[in-house]
Amino acid sequence: MNREWLKVLIAALFEVFWVIGLKHAATAWGWLGTAVSIFISFYMMIAASRKLPVGTVYAVFVGLGTAGTVFAELAFFGEPFQIMKVLLILLLLVGVIGLKLVTKEKESET
Repeated sequence: MNREWLKVLIAALFEVFWVIGLKHAATAWGWLGTAVSIFISFYMMIAASRKLPVGTVYAVFVGLGTAGTVFAELAFFGEPFQIMKVLLILLLLVGVIGLKLVTKEKESET
């Protein structure tokens, strides 16, 4: 995995944090953590978009963030397990991995 895809992965991880924070933050520290997660998430996604196609970056970012959020809710917040939901998230991940595999990095413009 190259550096640009690592940035997308980090952005998606922080997306999970801020989405959970939007629902569960109740203190100033919780909201500060949510705001910092939003900043890091979008900064990394924008940085990755400089060398990768923006549509693919966004699709992978949202797909991984969605999957991560659903799995975090199942694991940490008592969301009821539904086999159909998990199967659909796995299908989403197959599409995200496919996009990553067929996407080439842009050549440097300098």
